Amino acid sequence: MIQFQTTYIAAGGNRYPAAGDWNEATGLLAYGSGRNIALWRPLNELTASNAFKTISLLEGHTGSINCIAVSPDRQSVVSGAADATIKVWRVLYVNHQWKTSLLQNICIRPKFIPLALALSPLETNNLLLAAAGTKGDIYVYATKNESILSHQATLSGHEGWIRSLAITSEEVGAHSDLLLASASQDKYIRLWRLSKRSDSIENNDEQTNGNIDFGGLLSNKTHTVDIGRKSYSISFEALLLGHDDWIYTISWQTIAGKPRLLSASADNSLAMWDSDVTSGLWTCTTRLGEISTQKGSTTATGSMGGFWIGLWSADGQSVVSLGRTGSWRLWKYDGDRRRWIQSIGISGHTKSVMDIAWAKNGSYLLSTGSDQTTRLHAGWSNGQQTSWQEFARPQIHGYDLNCIDTVGAIRFVSGADEKLLRVFKEPRGTAELLRKLCGIQNILEQELSEAANIPVLGLSNKAIEEISEIPGDQTVSMAEDNPSLHTGLVEMGPHVPLHPPTEDELAKHTLWPENEKLYGHGYEISAVAASHDGSTIATACKASSLDHAVIRLFETKGWRELKPPLTAHSLTVTTLRFAGDDQFLLSTGRDRQWAVFEKNLADPTIFELKAKHSKAHSRMILSACWAPSTAGKIIVTGGRDKSCKIWDLQKPEPQPANTINESAPVTAVDMLPHLVQGMLVLAVATETDIMATITRGKPQAPRRGASQWIM
Repeated sequence: MIQFQTTYIAAGGNRYPAAGDWNEATGLLAYGSGRNIALWRPLNELTASNAFKTISLLEGHTGSINCIAVSPDRQSVVSGAADATIKVWRVLYVNHQWKTSLLQNICIRPKFIPLALALSPLETNNLLLAAAGTKGDIYVYATKNESILSHQATLSGHEGWIRSLAITSEEVGAHSDLLLASASQDKYIRLWRLSKRSDSIENNDEQTNGNIDFGGLLSNKTHTVDIGRKSYSISFEALLLGHDDWIYTISWQTIAGKPRLLSASADNSLAMWDSDVTSGLWTCTTRLGEISTQKGSTTATGSMGGFWIGLWSADGQSVVSLGRTGSWRLWKYDGDRRRWIQSIGISGHTKSVMDIAWAKNGSYLLSTGSDQTTRLHAGWSNGQQTSWQEFARPQIHGYDLNCIDTVGAIRFVSGADEKLLRVFKEPRGTAELLRKLCGIQNILEQELSEAANIPVLGLSNKAIEEISEIPGDQTVSMAEDNPSLHTGLVEMGPHVPLHPPTEDELAKHTLWPENEKLYGHGYEISAVAASHDGSTIATACKASSLDHAVIRLFETKGWRELKPPLTAHSLTVTTLRFAGDDQFLLSTGRDRQWAVFEKNLADPTIFELKAKHSKAHSRMILSACWAPSTAGKIIVTGGRDKSCKIWDLQKPEPQPANTINESAPVTAVDMLPHLVQGMLVLAVATETDIMATITRGKPQAPRRGASQWIM
């Protein structure tokens, strides 16, 4: 039996401030990635178990859930949703079973959508809840004698939506004051102090004598909160200024017995705030991230859109942040050098991955998607271990990317929601990086340009032949200590980096220069394929008529179109695949048919229709592939009709030799290009999962259930 195991997962994070958290006990960081929850160990801690399972599904909200808060004893969970309600849940472990129940449903008045929650225990079995969202106010709720939460105070001051709340103890001990921090789209952070009231004023409802209101922006108005049998006062403590754009998240961490606040902002920076021991003033003591001198001119090579999430490690010596590119940055504090150093994070696409393509020798993988980026993934040989990482971001585009394929050893071609295709050529910097860290050799390195950059307001990556051609670096990266960067170029030679590029380097210094443009189609590109010898490229575009549902061929020596175009389909061509010997070209389409074209032996620039099946599937065909040439002329097709069919082209009138029925539409199929232990290995992907099926030898005549194919 052939065994499969997961080697590498590239998953970009969702752009939501509440879609990530770092557990202090296990060292696991959990974050949202599409509809999935991804787990990452930034510091590589080892724990007894990595297993997680669902213990209960808490249902009741009628809108999307925006925020959650968990009490320190893990028995209470509070959720806020777009239905403008807050729900309080009880989670208990009783008799070796988890039991959950809804304790309270809070209907918010005045109505707003909660975006942030903060929960803290007070006294015995009593809770304090702070909620905020699409209004500039913070609503404070508290329990009395273990009863339900009731509204106690409204804290005003912010002039925009409040994105994040965080609460902590000012000092170690049960009688310490609490500090509540709130971050808003008005670019400010506010601190509020919660302290136990003295006996002389404990019976008063509210103290207003001597309160001063500075036009609503600064106010020392004191609010009273009754929790259990005690009364507490909440007062404005400090206003933190320093960010230039929306503030998405804030997080407390106690370091050396004192609270420190971390904030993440859309101005591309993380800020750390500390209270001065003498004066008590809160100031920004450390700032990480980026400063751009041409802010807003381009979003292609920076993290414009800022940082969405900022989180502390358990010991406060590391921080992570999630940016608009879906990648996590990791900083570690170097005590000897007394500065924060950026380390390797993880990355991935932030939207749907539309296509992937292996290098012709299998040395690296290219992926492209709707987040308008193309990414190169390769195995990093780090001592005794090999781990896959993103090593380059060759294309950062202005249109959603739909398809990709490698052309020869140093090029790839991609198609997007535009009428042309773009061909990119590997720069010397990337080739040297892959050679030194991955052992990928390239004998054509002397033909490569130095690097590439994107002109302001441009879509084409411009080649840089000499270092002197590189304009002054427009972005200053802070807390960075990597000598491999030099004026916008990953400079090789004596300063080859010892690790894969960080997110800052990926976004700015690993672009590939654009080599050619291929014109001819009238609508957005839908499919592309390159022959294995790199001599021919086949392309197709979205189409609703015969005139546009054609396949155009291009030769790669002079980049000319080989006319006339190939015709067989009436609607959009969804898949193009060359056979292993490049003698045949397979195409499938939304018109439910497949077609095979054969290369003319006398004139290799001419392809002629060899076979066609007009009713191959009952619904559109979404993917197809070739079997290894040693197995004969065999193709596999998968469609929206929830079936995967195997066809033997050596028969005069091809009919499906086998049909594999799935429980969901088949979106992608592919076969290993060689036999494994005399067996064909077929991977089938559906809208819900991925499976691998294996058969021995060549498929035989159709049989009910296709019993020769096994999971």
